[in-house]
Amino acid sequence: MKPQDKTNALRLMDASGETYITHTYDPDTTDGESVAALLHQEADKVFKTLVTVAPSRKNYVFIVPVNCTLNLKKAARAAKEKSIVMIPQKELLPLTGYIHGGCSPLGMKKLFPTFLHETAQLFDTICVSAGRRGFQMEVDPEAILRMTDGAYADLTD
Repeated sequence: MKPQDKTNALRLMDASGETYITHTYDPDTTDGESVAALLHQEADKVFKTLVTVAPSRKNYVFIVPVNCTLNLKKAARAAKEKSIVMIPQKELLPLTGYIHGGCSPLGMKKLFPTFLHETAQLFDTICVSAGRRGFQMEVDPEAILRMTDGAYADLTD
C-alpha cells in the first residue's frame, strides 16, 4: 500500500507498532452484514463504530457488531451518563474527520471515551473500519482498547 493510500487509522496503527490486516470491498455496500459476507467473516466479528452525545455535551464512541443494535440505555450506563443519543449524521465528519460508513474507532480528530462490545473478547481479531468506505482492518480487539484507552461493555440487547 502506498503511503498516500493510508488513512489516519492505519497511520496510527503503524506508529503504534500494532499489527493489522486490511480488507477491501465494494464501497457502495453499506449494510454491515453484507460487508461481513463480502469479507468472508462472521457478522459477529465485524464491528461498526457509532458516535454519540450525552446531555453533558460529551461525545462517546461505541463499537458493536454489525448484526446488533446499540442499546442506548446500556451505552449511557457504560458512559455513566443519564442518557445517550446518536449524533446527527451531518456532525460526524466535522467531529471525527470520518464520513458515515467509513468511521474508524482509531484516528479521529479527538480521542473520545470509547467502549467496545464485550463479545469482541471472544475473537483473536475483529474487523473495524479502516477510515474509508470499502476499507476495513482486522485487528486484535485489545489493540483497539490500548489505542483508545477504551473499555469493554455490554452494549446491545
